[in-house]
Amino acid sequence: MSHDLHVACRQVGVGNVLGLHLRAADQFVCLADQFQAEVGVWCNGIVANGKSILELLTLAAECGTTLALEARGCDAEDAVAALAKLISAQSHQPEDRNGEAS
Repeated sequence: MSHDLHVACRQVGVGNVLGLHLRAADQFVCLADQFQAEVGVWCNGIVANGKSILELLTLAAECGTTLALEARGCDAEDAVAALAKLISAQSHQPEDRNGEAS
């Protein structure tokens, strides 16, 4: 068993006014895939694989919901920092009813 497994954890609030919706979850997965670390996301007792868009969507995390992020691997600290920054960021451009940024 390896003793040099890096683990990083952080709690972060969902900043997007629409919550962790499809586009935000896709951005999360794309970013998580850039890291070697395994990523887990906890919300209200439910755990999701941070590299699975379907699992992230099952969390139904609304704006203001606190998520616990955990990464395990050689780049765990970098993964958690980048993902926490993404999750906590406010939506910069509201979407209109057609899904296009205004």
